[in-house]
Amino acid sequence: KLEYHWTNTDYANIVIGFRVAYSLGQTLFGRFMDRIGTRRGLTLTVAFYSVVSVLTSLARGFYSFATIRFLLGAGEAGNWPAATKAVSEWFPKRERGLATALFDSGSSVGGAIAAWFILWIYFRWGWRLAFAIPGTLGFLWLIVWRWLYHPPQSHPRISEAEREMILVDSLELNALETKRETLGWRVLLQLPQTWGAIIAKG
Repeated sequence: KLEYHWTNTDYANIVIGFRVAYSLGQTLFGRFMDRIGTRRGLTLTVAFYSVVSVLTSLARGFYSFATIRFLLGAGEAGNWPAATKAVSEWFPKRERGLATALFDSGSSVGGAIAAWFILWIYFRWGWRLAFAIPGTLGFLWLIVWRWLYHPPQSHPRISEAEREMILVDSLELNALETKRETLGWRVLLQLPQTWGAIIAKG
């Protein structure tokens, strides 16, 4: 902000652009994850926003910075739909509330810890590396993700008994889904449950 002499309005517009992209992205990434799967979907989104984070370090002014931050918001929007889908794939219904709470609170704790880490980078090497280094860490995270995460149906490191326990609810859900059509956006927005979830989250 000081380097480019941005006003508070300039900074606010950058933040708003990020939030708009993030909000719109979440409405699209749920379908995206359903179509291509959690493992592949989160791989693509994390790779995308890791590249964008590194590119932020190359920004040369307001418009380039605002554009890159908009793209970052769009990419990061895939995290929550993917995490929620992973919970539904891996946890029986009776355990999904706790699993969702853990990943949600974990993101808050991680954000608090990351703030100190990024501040340390900033004061030691400047703001550009404060974007480039976290972006690079995203690629290291992807290696772990690709190694550890597989759908329960094909995971190579779980027993058949554990696989069966995990898949019981999924098989029931699949049986129900074959009997009904996928709801479109217009139908979803007419449901009070949809607006209840939106208001509760907002």
